[in-house]
Amino acid sequence: MPEPIAGKLPASIALLSPSGPVAAVSSPIIDHRPPAIALMGPTASGKSALAMAWAERFGAGIVSVDSAQVYRGLDIGSAKPDPDEQARVPHRMLDLRAPWQPYSAAEFASDARLAMLELQAQGRMPILVGGTGLYFQALLSGLSEMPESQPELRAELTAEAERRGWPELHAELARIDPLAATRIRPGDRQRILRALEVWRLSGRPISAWQGQRPPRRFPFRVLRLALAPRRREALHRRIAARFDAMLERGLVNELIALRREPQIHAELPAIRSVGYRQGWRYLDGEIDLAGFREQAIAATRQLAKRQLTWLRGQADVRWLDPVEQADELEAAVVAFLPDRRAATGSE
Repeated sequence: MPEPIAGKLPASIALLSPSGPVAAVSSPIIDHRPPAIALMGPTASGKSALAMAWAERFGAGIVSVDSAQVYRGLDIGSAKPDPDEQARVPHRMLDLRAPWQPYSAAEFASDARLAMLELQAQGRMPILVGGTGLYFQALLSGLSEMPESQPELRAELTAEAERRGWPELHAELARIDPLAATRIRPGDRQRILRALEVWRLSGRPISAWQGQRPPRRFPFRVLRLALAPRRREALHRRIAARFDAMLERGLVNELIALRREPQIHAELPAIRSVGYRQGWRYLDGEIDLAGFREQAIAATRQLAKRQLTWLRGQADVRWLDPVEQADELEAAVVAFLPDRRAATGSE
């Protein structure tokens, strides 16, 4: 049986004799948790292709960390792995909900942890891949902090309040979070906005965030890698090329099929995803096809910018350009997983 492949941290250990400690020596602390890789980065940075290559190489499984891919029917616009890719490599956390069904970051963390343990029990290392920072935060670190305010969503909520009236927004809060609604007065606009913002960002009531317990120790040791092209224009080209490929694959037809479902509307979190929101406007006749493309690419660039901002605030993440630093990327994985037996956990 091979020795455990684990992270080693120096520790000072006292040697004891009948009369007490006589010396102190340095000894490693071995982390016996099974390995996993977290492949993070902005949208269109090449994470999915690399995850597929590593999964086939190491006999691993992929756990999607993407808030759009959890919804059935959001396939092309979410860049969901196609049936051939899913047949080649086990994928988890896809197609969990209908687009009109809520799904929170807390639910994701629970489900994804179970998916990782299932893969590990099958002898497969989990590879986490995606760009939804809140999902990574919930899974790897716990939801100890509420999501940060987003000016775009705050502006949308303010406009909605002017249209519907503040009493109606407070009534909505009472429906989704009765506990918070009893604590927040109907005239307290700032707190109503914040509570609804947290709900729409995470799918989790603000009262649940405020009353949560500290997270348990994560059952895997995780190599955290961020794929990020050094040149912003390179990422912008990838974003545009990927969206054009989505249009060629039938994104408009996918949107038309979604609109046929009577329970789907433009305010659902699924449909507010980048690409789908702009596509809804196109089908409503507000913009033409060229405008749809332009707005969707611009929105995807903004999403990538937000993803990069989130990543800069994360500790223990190694940033690598997938093209210019391919050798360093390979070396990081080899150092973490010296051989295939370590990757799969087999003997």
